[in-house]
Amino acid sequence: MTERPIALDAMGGDHMPAAAVDGALRAAAQGAAVVLVGDSDRLGAALAERGGDLPIVAASDVIGMDEQATDVRRRKDASVVVAMRLVKEGEAAACVSMGHSGATMAAALLLLGRLANVERPAILANVPNARGGYTALIDAGANADCRPSFLSQFALMGDAYARAMYGLSQPSVGLMSIGEEPEKGNELTREAHALLAALPGIAFHGNVEGRDLLRGTTDVVVTDGFTGNVMLKLAEGEARVIFELVRTALRSDLRSKLGGLLAKPALRRVAARLDPAEVGAEPLLGVAGNAFIGHGSSDARAVASAIHSARRLSAAGLTERIAAAVRGSVEVGAGTS
Repeated sequence: MTERPIALDAMGGDHMPAAAVDGALRAAAQGAAVVLVGDSDRLGAALAERGGDLPIVAASDVIGMDEQATDVRRRKDASVVVAMRLVKEGEAAACVSMGHSGATMAAALLLLGRLANVERPAILANVPNARGGYTALIDAGANADCRPSFLSQFALMGDAYARAMYGLSQPSVGLMSIGEEPEKGNELTREAHALLAALPGIAFHGNVEGRDLLRGTTDVVVTDGFTGNVMLKLAEGEARVIFELVRTALRSDLRSKLGGLLAKPALRRVAARLDPAEVGAEPLLGVAGNAFIGHGSSDARAVASAIHSARRLSAAGLTERIAAAVRGSVEVGAGTS
């Protein structure tokens, strides 16, 4: 059976279409099937300059970073909308966009829709942890206001993701709060704790605190989108600040400069681990298809990584796993009511 390609929105983002074409060619050289979506003249010229050959699906419009996400309803020839339509029609296995994140979410909801029984889709972020792997943080920004039932479903989706992406047979799931005890936290976390504890098939660890995200105390951390987005941006910003402080310290005097030369290879390895380009894009879970959202500043390396992540998770049946997990939870709930 022929592998369906990854539909890449080659126009959305700060460095497109050059980064999209370079990243897509890099991924294709490593075995990925990719179709570029966007201005066919510009994409064709970029491919010709690089001596590359990839299929192109024309899209005459692009939704800029400063435009409204709701524009997807009327701008049917925007690159992210056309890419998402390829997924809906079964012509592509997944859509990857480094453009307007709100527009990508809106296009996914408009064209793919939610999976049955999913109340709210959520963004999952892969956060590097001290164990040398990643912690799956969900929700990372799609839902600022949540109900306890949303968090219960986020736990199911995060569990399915960790099984598909990390290859874990029984991921541990933690609920973000301000203390480990079940009674700690606000009304949302206290009610969500009871729901997560009752979920069948989930290895619920209990409450975790902010420091546990980077420690890797659990494989999955569940929270509302407001808290998750603040945590994610704080972690990304703190990593940059720490590296700048270390860089400044290593340039402070001759002895430090010599030490810096010796430490440089190790510091580069750490920087690579913390670079968002390592994963490339984060999945929007809970929609009826595979959709991935990347950073607007993504370079070719990030694009290639995003394509590989989308390819791997599509092949692992991520959407189908999530649909089955949510359906199973609903059936168990109905059976005990």
